[in-house]
Amino acid sequence: MRNVRRLVLVASGLALVLAAAVGAAIKGTVSADGSSTVGPFAQAAAQGFERQYRGAHVVVGISGTGGGFERFCKNETDLSNASRPIKLSEAAKCHDAGIGYIQFLVANDGISLVVNKQNTWAKCLTTEELKRIWDRGSKVDNWKDVRSSFPNVPLKLFGPGTDSGTFDFFTEKINGTARRSRSDYSASEDDNVLVRGVEGERGGLGYFGFSYYEENANRLNLVAINSGGGCVKPSAANVQARRYKPLSRGLFIYAKKKSFKRDVVAAYIRYIAVNEKTIARKAKFVSLTKTQLAKLKRQYNTAIKNRSRY
Repeated sequence: MRNVRRLVLVASGLALVLAAAVGAAIKGTVSADGSSTVGPFAQAAAQGFERQYRGAHVVVGISGTGGGFERFCKNETDLSNASRPIKLSEAAKCHDAGIGYIQFLVANDGISLVVNKQNTWAKCLTTEELKRIWDRGSKVDNWKDVRSSFPNVPLKLFGPGTDSGTFDFFTEKINGTARRSRSDYSASEDDNVLVRGVEGERGGLGYFGFSYYEENANRLNLVAINSGGGCVKPSAANVQARRYKPLSRGLFIYAKKKSFKRDVVAAYIRYIAVNEKTIARKAKFVSLTKTQLAKLKRQYNTAIKNRSRY
């Protein structure tokens, strides 16, 4: 390939054979859309990548995981950021459109339950209580309905919209089935809107990715979850070890195979593979474990070797 040389990099004790173009040769635009949760990670990666390659530009949209896959499978984007794995129905649409893809696990996350700063009573909720609150058809509208010892305060709910992978993941883990949720809550694909909503309601309760809680820890209270083994809050250690049950999860970037043949797209994924821990720290995400990071690099190497076949 013109202006491309092969490099051998060593990172975390693993030899990486990565295709790295001469800096001046990396030019063009990478289009990405999808999860608002993954958005900060993708944007942090884009900023570092663009500083390294001045001729490159990465556009990151946040239409939600479902909205991102819809655009991806219509051949409108190079990458799809997702807070859950692709669904069979979405994969079928991509297949029908002749779009092949590669899934890369890029970070870890724990969906955070948050309440208003004035809420001093809901320090820990059980998964059973969460299901009573969020299940389809639920009529729970007061904190006293959640637990008799709680005060008589109206319950105001805030959460992601139905295009969100966070919505799908949360409803599956808490209510038993993805998308099984009450609909009478304030929904938004913008997590910053949810932060403001909970912050403005004494009886507010909401959920979104851990990074958004960390960004707003001074404005909200974090709620622990008891799934049967005691109250546990999300943290880097608890998420990586999957002790924060059942709301620990992986975050993904899906790369279209035809787009991966373009140097600028391959170089962007390479930048993430080499700098994952730095990006995760900057974006306040839980980084990959050593085993997960080694797998990401192996996947990248395999994709590079197979580029001519895409």
